[in-house]
Amino acid sequence: MEKEYSVLAVDDETTNLILLNVILSPDYTVLTAKSGAEALRRAEKDKPDLILLDIILPDINGFEVLSRLKESPETRDIPVIIITGLTEENDEERGFFLGAVDYITKPFKNGIVRARVNTHMQILRYIRTIERLGLVDPMLYIANKRSFDVRFVQEWRKSGREQAPISFMMIDIDKFKSYNDTYGHPQGDILLQNAARVFRTAAKRPSDLAARLGGDEFGVLLPNTSAEEALAIAESIRAEIDALRIPTNNGTNTVTTVSIGLTTHIPKEDEDTKDFLSKTQKNLHLSKTTGRNKITAN
Repeated sequence: MEKEYSVLAVDDETTNLILLNVILSPDYTVLTAKSGAEALRRAEKDKPDLILLDIILPDINGFEVLSRLKESPETRDIPVIIITGLTEENDEERGFFLGAVDYITKPFKNGIVRARVNTHMQILRYIRTIERLGLVDPMLYIANKRSFDVRFVQEWRKSGREQAPISFMMIDIDKFKSYNDTYGHPQGDILLQNAARVFRTAAKRPSDLAARLGGDEFGVLLPNTSAEEALAIAESIRAEIDALRIPTNNGTNTVTTVSIGLTTHIPKEDEDTKDFLSKTQKNLHLSKTTGRNKITAN
């Protein structure tokens, strides 16, 4: 019987491919490739739902394979789990910065592989469900503007009823057009994906929401969050983005920063949202015009 989801396992060791097939074939269709070039061909032709990618391959380095997968419109949305014997911390960081969703070290344990793959397949199912509803940005796996607008009104009204603070930050990636012009749009997409991961991680509670509002502008909505708490979250976002070192194909690392406008308010019942959003936008503009890589809050 044909299974709903497929996994492409890429490894030059036949033993590893056999073992991965044994672990995953009860639940998924398992495809295999023994080289980087074969992996790229199969990924584009077969469109697997998830890729398990070794780094040490006989032809193309696995990091280069990952980079090419993320550059191609045909394959850039396929989640990639690195599964490798490389254990250096910078190898793991490089994998995540290039767009991998997870990292498993060899020798791998059957239960770990099964659990990690199942987790990302569950995420994929969720994403595809909300994609059908038009509520998620398909490249960044983050809420889109439509989703934000709906949730914002709901949380604003709830804050008004409960007389609880609601905080909202607007975030702009500094000099993003210049970044795209310098490094190219595929590298710009990798930057956006890494930034979105930081914003998504910051929105920890079920009521929090990170969203792409358009282009390189993002929002993080924090219901029932005081000004002090929101400022601490904003600072953690600013610092984490500032610390990112995103590798490029030519071996260099790129650096970027964000500007943040933050506003906290306790709405009156039936109060309009216009002034609140306008103040947040003005705070963002002030951050950008007074040096960037900073937070303006009130």
